[in-house]
Amino acid sequence: MQNKGLIKLFAILFGLVSLYQLSFTFLANKVEDDAVVYSKERGTDSDARTKAKFERTYLDSVANKEIIDLGIAKYTYNDVKDKEMNLGLDLKGGINAILQVSVKEVLKSLSNESENIAFNTALDNADVRLRSSNLNYLDLFFEEFEKIAGDTKLSDPSIFGTKALSDKIAFNEANVSVKETLQQEINSSIGTAFEVLRSRIDKFGVTQPNIQRIGNSGRIQIELPGAKDIERVTKLITSKAELQFWEVHTNAEVQNFFFAANAKVAEMLKETSQSIEEEKEADEKDDIDDLLGEEADSTKVQKNLFTYLYPNVAQSQQQLSSLVANARVLDTAKVNDLLSKKEVRALLSPELKYVKFLWDYKSVKGNDGSEIIGLYAIKGNRNDKPTIEGDVILDAGQVFDQLNKPEVSMTMNSSGTKQWAKMTADNVGNFVAVVLDDYVYTAPSVNQAITGGRTSISGGSMTVAEAEDIATVLKAGKLPATARIIQIEVVGPSLGQEAIDASFLSFGLAIILVLLWMILYYGKAGAFANVALIVNILFIFGILASFNAVLTLPGIAGIILTIGMSVDANVIIFERIKEGLFKKKGLKQSVEEGFSVKGALSAIIDANITTLLTGIILYVFGTGPIKGFALTLMIGIATSLFTAVFITRLLIDGALNKGSNLTFNTSLSKGWFQNINVEFLKKRKIAYIISGAIIVAGIASIFTVGLKQGVDFKGGRSFVVRFDQDMNATEVAGTLKDAFGSAPEVKTYGQANQLKITTVYKIEEEGTAVDEEVQNTLYKGLSSYLGETTYEDFKPGFEKQGAGVMSYMKVEPTIADDIKTSALYAVFGSLIVVFLYILLRFRKVSFSIGAVIAVFHDVLIVLGVFSITYSFMPFDMEIGQSFIAAILTVVGYSLNDTVVIFDRIREFAGSYPNWKYSKIVDSALSSTLGRTINTSLTTLLVMLAIFLFGGDSIKGFMFALIVGVVVGTYSSLFVATPIMFDASKKEEKKK
Repeated sequence: MQNKGLIKLFAILFGLVSLYQLSFTFLANKVEDDAVVYSKERGTDSDARTKAKFERTYLDSVANKEIIDLGIAKYTYNDVKDKEMNLGLDLKGGINAILQVSVKEVLKSLSNESENIAFNTALDNADVRLRSSNLNYLDLFFEEFEKIAGDTKLSDPSIFGTKALSDKIAFNEANVSVKETLQQEINSSIGTAFEVLRSRIDKFGVTQPNIQRIGNSGRIQIELPGAKDIERVTKLITSKAELQFWEVHTNAEVQNFFFAANAKVAEMLKETSQSIEEEKEADEKDDIDDLLGEEADSTKVQKNLFTYLYPNVAQSQQQLSSLVANARVLDTAKVNDLLSKKEVRALLSPELKYVKFLWDYKSVKGNDGSEIIGLYAIKGNRNDKPTIEGDVILDAGQVFDQLNKPEVSMTMNSSGTKQWAKMTADNVGNFVAVVLDDYVYTAPSVNQAITGGRTSISGGSMTVAEAEDIATVLKAGKLPATARIIQIEVVGPSLGQEAIDASFLSFGLAIILVLLWMILYYGKAGAFANVALIVNILFIFGILASFNAVLTLPGIAGIILTIGMSVDANVIIFERIKEGLFKKKGLKQSVEEGFSVKGALSAIIDANITTLLTGIILYVFGTGPIKGFALTLMIGIATSLFTAVFITRLLIDGALNKGSNLTFNTSLSKGWFQNINVEFLKKRKIAYIISGAIIVAGIASIFTVGLKQGVDFKGGRSFVVRFDQDMNATEVAGTLKDAFGSAPEVKTYGQANQLKITTVYKIEEEGTAVDEEVQNTLYKGLSSYLGETTYEDFKPGFEKQGAGVMSYMKVEPTIADDIKTSALYAVFGSLIVVFLYILLRFRKVSFSIGAVIAVFHDVLIVLGVFSITYSFMPFDMEIGQSFIAAILTVVGYSLNDTVVIFDRIREFAGSYPNWKYSKIVDSALSSTLGRTINTSLTTLLVMLAIFLFGGDSIKGFMFALIVGVVVGTYSSLFVATPIMFDASKKEEKKK
């Protein structure tokens, strides 16, 4: 092998980089473990919310604390957290939601709530069609309007030809042109909603949040791993943006109050009769100081307001500012608490009686590395009503002034123009604040009254990004619709931790089984393959950590499946080397041929490419955990190819250079699968009959019994509920029938004290209030089984000590249809891509036909098995997105097997041109039988380990894979190759 030195260097460097990247995960976990210990010492077992608060307090206190010093670089907890490997919802708990900005509401708002009959009829018809169509709402509306509008155009004054849109839609403008303008307005509304949600989530405090738009569908996906307060998150992402304009007190106007408040707070903190809460907070801070190794200071300065708040003092007219103070982000809660105390509020002068203190929307880095944020004093009033509401905004955007400096241009409607003229006239020389969701985005000074309705907001240091942020906020004032949740998945932290524990157990067991089998079967060569396998695992996790990829439970399954494929590459190579040794070729020549393109490399590359294509299809069409599975599968294919081919080769060549006599077997495995000459083709008719009978039985079951569709395919809500005692699923279903009006589907989920409850109760109704009602109905229906569990403890989120909802999923029917359609595209797309690849690679249609028919055969049998067995299997066997991922994995695995055999058939056809084609096919099948059985057995061992010990949520997924591997191995021998043989005979006859 050439370039051994370069390969060694690359492997060593890549290994070191992987270890370096993974070290951040270990360091972050260590700090978080300390936080858990700290919270357990101070919280009670029954109060998960208090424990979560202590845990958050600890992590906040060490956020900017240097926890590692490499000499050339120092890292705080925040730095380490940013670089750690992300865990998905199913491993960490949290919330994953897809929100829909209502395009219908946007259109109604743009039309100024038009009462035009054709317009509203088209909207209603589009609503109906949306439930069963893949077109977006605007296209559906446009089609429906064209059917019934007659001579009426969208630009009619009674629809979109309004004064507000007069600069964008001309009178009597063609419908097609109006549609383009509407699409731009809709995109703008969705973009604004996205930015508002992102701003809210950034302030929520969840680490590694993920928020992204889903095309132009009006949908926004939000994933918050680790979020525990689910109720707060739901309110955060579904409440409508509240844009307001307020008058502002200057720093000079409030500084005397701050000085008086500082003295009062010092007095309050000095008193021995301070509240229990304050004592806890003081103890909490001291405890954290002890944990961080900070020494107590005997000369400690008495705490006061200015311990946490730094006032912006104005000593001259030139120092007047709308910014009244600054504080560390970590201290904002403390400042809010102190400024809200009645003793402190009593110090406010009559002019400041209704003052509201609001924080800036973003923080800046302080000199000590901590995050500093500004405070503003808003001129409140008795009714807490802003001077101007944000719904008067017509448009806003980032522009450049005459000096090419960024600024914000804002236009108001006629009502807003009058209000703005009065507000600016009353505040010349003072400041006004733009507030969104109680955060101040800008508080500029007013130089003169603005009467034209068009305003420019600028500042000497304003950047383009800041101007764009402010423009987005201003546009949020006209956001016509809230974003409603159409799909949500919630996983409690307890279930997430159990999934991690189960994953590590199954992962460890799978690796041990594979390592032992390779040594048992191949001896010293197997040990070399094991080294390459361990390096492969290091590389996979290193790459995932480097790119901040999200590791999910299906992702771990993908890695374990990759282990099987990595072993497969070494098995193919070793079997080819054994063939060379059996033919009395020298050891070095056999090794050289085994690792060559003419040997095993061609089959390995073909097999991995087909699986890679499946992974790409999964990644393109999949969502959430399926993407995680596809990503780890694709990364694993690349690293497996490198380690199996190059790392193993380096180790074997090193042993040969030292004179080692490798045999590639042991005393136990010697002679296995050698001198085999099975006439497979003569048995193909029997195989056809067996396969046909199984497929017919499966199809009959599918059409009579059906398949158990998951919530993500049919819509509905599912709850995984844990109880303090073993439960009878049938009895619970009967109990809940009265609550829901019809009996929900109830099934034991894993342990006997855990149930999965699925219902379509009120799924057609929209809104978070309905979600809350359904959850409350479930609680009341189960109350006789819940003992003393309160409704607050029952709800998902936070760690569960007793009974409660461990996970929750809701999918509205509209998006369920979209998910199902995407899944079908994924399956058929993969089949088409694979058909074309095999045709391109083997240049014969018969090979493609054999492979694709075998894949259909495997998929139909897996579907049939699920239909026949789902009613009595003791685990969840729903047909959903995870099942589609399993099906596509079966497709990839089956093709992997088939392509290796086809590759050998092609090789034998070139080497033995005088043989009958039937002999070539049978010989190829016989010669690869050792590899086929060995790889299948290894993969099955791995999958059985995951199935038995990998957690309840993945059992159905793994069962599909196990059935698929068994069927795929059978079909590559008795379906794909015989079908290819029969098809090739027909090809020859046509010629």
